[in-house]
Amino acid sequence: MPLVLTWFPESRPKTKSISQPFSLLLYFLSLPCMTFSPSLPYSRRTYRVAVGFLFFLLGLCFASWGSRIPSIQAKLHLSEAELGMVLFSLPVGLMLSLPFTGWLIPKVGSRNAVTVGLLFYSLVLVSIGLAQNTWQLVVALFFFGFGSNMSNIAVNTQAVGVENMYKKSIMASFHGLWSLAGFTGAAIGTLMIGANIIPFHHFLLILALTVLGVAVSFRYILPQDDTPTEKQPLFVMPDKSLIVLGMIAFCSLICEGAMFDWSGIYFQKVVGAEKAWVAAGYTAFMSTMALTRFIADWLTTKLGLPKVLVLSGSLTAIGLAIAVIFPYLVTAIIGFLLVGMGVSAVVPLVYGEAGRSKTMSPSTALAAVTTIGFAGFLVGPPLIGVVAGFSSLRISFAIIALMGITVAILSSRAKME
Repeated sequence: MPLVLTWFPESRPKTKSISQPFSLLLYFLSLPCMTFSPSLPYSRRTYRVAVGFLFFLLGLCFASWGSRIPSIQAKLHLSEAELGMVLFSLPVGLMLSLPFTGWLIPKVGSRNAVTVGLLFYSLVLVSIGLAQNTWQLVVALFFFGFGSNMSNIAVNTQAVGVENMYKKSIMASFHGLWSLAGFTGAAIGTLMIGANIIPFHHFLLILALTVLGVAVSFRYILPQDDTPTEKQPLFVMPDKSLIVLGMIAFCSLICEGAMFDWSGIYFQKVVGAEKAWVAAGYTAFMSTMALTRFIADWLTTKLGLPKVLVLSGSLTAIGLAIAVIFPYLVTAIIGFLLVGMGVSAVVPLVYGEAGRSKTMSPSTALAAVTTIGFAGFLVGPPLIGVVAGFSSLRISFAIIALMGITVAILSSRAKME
């Protein structure tokens, strides 16, 4: 079946500034094989698969960076403390992109934003592989964070539209595909490290896959957004119950961020894994994280939300404790498998609970909880580097284990449906 891109004239942005260049770019790229349709021509399953594939590409880019952090650290001769400070540039890019992304998506639509955002994201990934000194890496990571947030918000906006078509919760499955891509990216990274392929060439392959994936998916993603386009505040002070949910997400995302950025370093410096096994911990973590997300909704129905969150926090703490107390290859892999199971369900379930708030609208409550929770993802990895610089990575990971215990305690006391 030939690739035919469908252009929806009624969905084109009506702005006269930045939206026109983005729309015109996509228009001319798709002009040779364009057909016109006044309505959605595909089934909801088709849109679900297409948007899920975009989640997969987004996760693949991020995991590719995560799997090669040890290689880049060694190339630039960075200590743990120096790497921790360098990693701050990524969350800075994420945070500074918030007002721009919030303004851009209503202007150009999530379809255009996710297309341009993913292409930009993968291009910046290649620039990370080209970095020859610390400052070049800092700049590349800043724009990597910028592109990550733009793509993430846009693809989640697409997911909201598809979820509205189903009229039931399917968000966890999209995040499961992101995690599955993380497992895939980590596995590819392990193979690349074992074959002595430098990060630049590795990232070029990911760029090619992303460009191809975006080209194929563009036709099948939603042309219009269902979400409101009126301006929303970046942060709204939540009530007590939402603050607790935000803190649960905050603690879990500290653990999650630590796994993404430091698992390879931990296996290299503490476990003493051979070169071909440096990314094994990251792969173990991402594999169980992906698989558990696909059963999280079913498990919650059986056990109830509080029990699942308590179990999640406990598994996170136990897994990290095993990796810290027994820093050997097999035991550390087992520990990281448990951590993946532990953190997998927390954020999707907490965000879902926030969306059922009775004191705020779903979008406002979710935005508030997301803001609190995401702070953990931003501060966790750099904090580990700073603590490791003064003590050791084992001490840093022991502190992170306390975050899992905190998730369990807060979940056991929180009032949730």
